[in-house]
Amino acid sequence: MTGRIYRDVILEQHVHLFRGAMGAEFLFMDDNARPHRANIVDECLQSEDITRLDCPAYSPDLNPIEHVWDMLGRRIAARQPPPTCLPELRRALLDEWCNIPRDQIDNLILSMPRRCKACIASSGRHTPY
Repeated sequence: MTGRIYRDVILEQHVHLFRGAMGAEFLFMDDNARPHRANIVDECLQSEDITRLDCPAYSPDLNPIEHVWDMLGRRIAARQPPPTCLPELRRALLDEWCNIPRDQIDNLILSMPRRCKACIASSGRHTPY
């Protein structure tokens, strides 16, 4: 992933539309991955008037999507037989994504205040989530 791909695929195709639906109170959260911090990404966010939540470098614990990716990876790893080619992997990912229970996603989102407090208490380091 490059900054340009991140901008073109994620920001322009998804974040831009979501921000439009959410309105002026929208606050964007990503992590400190190198493509997310590219100048081209910063310029895009500024031009769209999208405010980014600054996250501590050592705290991916704050981003609920990291836990969703983990759930998805575990579900794929548990498949029998496992996917053996890209088309099978694509189908498996889509199937498993759709089968993640909504209440698990909701619980991750609702845990954000608790996660933020834990992150502050640990001075931005790893938290036990």
